[in-house]
Amino acid sequence: MRVVLTGGGTGGHIYPALSVAKQCLVEEPQSELLYIGTTKGLEQDIVTKENLRFEAIEISGLRRNVWSLENIKTLIRFVKGVQRCKKLLREFKPDVVVGTGGYVCGPVMYAASKLGIPTLIHEQNVVPGLTNQFLSRYVSTVAVSFRGSELEFKRAKHVIYSGNPRASSVAEADARKGFETLGLPQGSKVVVVVGGSRGAKAVNDAMIGLKPFVGRMPNVHFVFITGKPYYDSTMEQLSAGEGKLPPHVHVLPYVHNMPEVLAATSLIISRAGATFIAEITALGIPSVLIPSPNVTNNHQEKNARILEEEGASVMVKENELSGEGLYTVIESIMTDPIRWEYMSKQAVRLGQPNSAKLLFKEMRRLIDVN
Repeated sequence: MRVVLTGGGTGGHIYPALSVAKQCLVEEPQSELLYIGTTKGLEQDIVTKENLRFEAIEISGLRRNVWSLENIKTLIRFVKGVQRCKKLLREFKPDVVVGTGGYVCGPVMYAASKLGIPTLIHEQNVVPGLTNQFLSRYVSTVAVSFRGSELEFKRAKHVIYSGNPRASSVAEADARKGFETLGLPQGSKVVVVVGGSRGAKAVNDAMIGLKPFVGRMPNVHFVFITGKPYYDSTMEQLSAGEGKLPPHVHVLPYVHNMPEVLAATSLIISRAGATFIAEITALGIPSVLIPSPNVTNNHQEKNARILEEEGASVMVKENELSGEGLYTVIESIMTDPIRWEYMSKQAVRLGQPNSAKLLFKEMRRLIDVN
C-alpha cells in the first residue's frame, strides 16, 4: 500500500496521522509512506524523527477579514500548493491519501481528489474545522471521532465513526514505565496537572493556587507538568511564600513519554484537546477538563461537555478556575472510590482503542472499490 499522509500545525493533528502510519506498517509491512506538511508547524520535526519521508509546501489559514491582503496571499499560496501537491502525488502514485486536519490538508486533499485518488479526512473535534468542512464535499470518506458528529458533514459522500487513531497508540501503554519515569512507587495514586505540550498560563496559575491545599492529601502524588516556556516562572512562584513544596508534589517542565505516564495516572487535569481526550478515554482515566477559550468555534468546551455529560469528567471553565476550587473537585473524586470507578468506566466506554484499525480498514475498502 502506498499512502500519503497530511496534517499539521499542532500535535493534535500530527499524532493521529502517525498512528495511521504505524497501523499501515503493522497491517502491511511493505507499505510506502509519504508525509506532506509545512515547515512552520511542528510536523517536520515530529515526522522526520519517525523516519518517514517528508515533503513541505507553503500554506496559511484564512483570516476573518475576507478581503484582507493576507487572505489574498493565502489564496495564491493555496493555488500554488495544489500545483505542487499534484506534482508530488503524480510522482509518488499513492493508493490513498489521508488528512488529519490543519491548513496543510486543504491543498493536499483537494489535489488528490482532483486527480481521482481515494481520499479520507479525519476530524478530531465535536465541531469540525473550516478546512475539513471545505474538503468534505470532495473527499471519498470523512471519519469522525465523536458519535453524532456525522451530522456536521451534510455534503460528504460517506461518513463513518472511527474514534481518534491516537487512542490506538496509547491503549497498550505500560504503566510500570510511567511510574519509573516519575520516580514513584508502582501503584501510587497520581494526579497529573498539565496544560499541554507547551503549557498554559491559566493552568499553571491553578497549579500555584493548589500549593496551600495539596498537603491535605499526603497519600496522593501531584505531578505538575508546566511546559518548558513556563517552568522557571512557575517554579519560582511555587517556591516563594511560606513553606516548601511537599515531597509528594513533583514539578516537571515536559514529559517525553506521555502515554506511559498517563497509564500510571489516577486523575488528569488538562485542556480539552481532542487528541488528548482520545488518549485518556482509551486508558479510562477520570478527568477534570479546562477548555481553552482561545480556539476556533470554542470546540474544546464542546469536546469537554461530551465527557461531562457521560460522567467521565468534570468541566471547569477557565474564567471559573482557582486553586482552591480545583482542589475541591480533585478531592471529591480522589476520596470517593465509587465515583472514581464510575468515571473510569464511563471514560473507557467513550474510548475507541481500535480506531487506527478501523481507519485502515476503510482505507483498504476505498482502494479496493476504486
